[in-house]
Amino acid sequence: MKIKKSHYILLFYSLFLITTSCSKQEKTEEGIIKINEKGLPVMQPLQEPLPKLSTAFINDKKYGSARFFEKIWSEKNDNVSFLVAKNGQIIYENYMGYANKKTEEKITKDTPLHIASVSKVLTATAVLMLIDAKKLKLDQKAATLIEGFPYPDVTVQTLLNHRSGMKNYAYFTYENNNWDRKKILTNEDIVKVMVEKEIPLETKTDTHFSYCNTNYAMLALIIEKVTGLKYPEAMKEMIFAPLGMTNTYVCEFEKDRENIVPSYKGNNVEIGTDYLDGIYGDKNIYSTPRDILKFDTARYAPFFLNPDLLKKVYKGYSYESKGLKNYGLGIRMVEYEEGEPFFFHNGWWHGNTSSFINLRKEKVTIITLSNKYTKKTYQSKKLASLFGDYPFKLNDSDE
Repeated sequence: MKIKKSHYILLFYSLFLITTSCSKQEKTEEGIIKINEKGLPVMQPLQEPLPKLSTAFINDKKYGSARFFEKIWSEKNDNVSFLVAKNGQIIYENYMGYANKKTEEKITKDTPLHIASVSKVLTATAVLMLIDAKKLKLDQKAATLIEGFPYPDVTVQTLLNHRSGMKNYAYFTYENNNWDRKKILTNEDIVKVMVEKEIPLETKTDTHFSYCNTNYAMLALIIEKVTGLKYPEAMKEMIFAPLGMTNTYVCEFEKDRENIVPSYKGNNVEIGTDYLDGIYGDKNIYSTPRDILKFDTARYAPFFLNPDLLKKVYKGYSYESKGLKNYGLGIRMVEYEEGEPFFFHNGWWHGNTSSFINLRKEKVTIITLSNKYTKKTYQSKKLASLFGDYPFKLNDSDE
């Protein structure tokens, strides 16, 4: 039987589609991990929107959010980006103050501000995606991934949950002139100082919780090792670009230093930069509330992470001391005896302060960013009581 040439073409095209689609997706029992042409897992926007909020609900919560904002951010010289959303839908947002006082550029919904330690939430997400794609393991030793890393018992998990026992690089590079502070420190330099100056652990690995920026600086190096890309490019390819986070980027000090939004002291004096501003992973992501909302909403997708791994993200790991506060894999939490746990992450770097609140049961996102030092940013937690059973009061006067 003679087969027409067009049939061969159709067969070849069908095989091409099958092979290319297989190279870009990995099926699991729980769903589909999207893999790009470079073999990297990438976040996907939520395909099926969460339930639409009623007009009555929006108006009620908008009123409460607006009253809260007007009470807290009442001074004319405040700098703030603020957003409240549920089910990925914006209920209330407000932007005020200066991105740059010299040029009189105002803060808008598109102004990327330094999100400080909220960057850790995104760094952790990239690491977890690599674990989900079986390119990395939670119990993998950091020494197998970072050349020269001097602590044999530290794992990816103990970096994520701050149980590595390492010292903060901001302290040990400053002490004893361990680093020439006229030179910008890099993530690789941290490892060199650890080795050359024989920096000891502060505590034995996985025995104590100690919040430490060094952990996430090392996770950035691990992302680079596994992906073959520099951290800023890896974050862009895996998270920022796929989610349409067009106003989000990782600051590369030498390239971006002249264009970043400056930060200020409470008295409006510009703070400037120092030798620690070249480190990323623990900080140095610039973003907007709207972009962070895109990221947070995408984490409700059924194919974001497999359920077992996701459970590990939102559980506490440190119970050696009494108290309600704990830390998961890239997220802070308060575990109450009754009611839902409260998930959040705060940040502070120079004059930049940030607060990211993720009420998972209610699917509520509250984001506050400021480039002028203030503790007001951290009062955003009080808004949780507007949406669920959380022990905060909107009229509390404490900071």
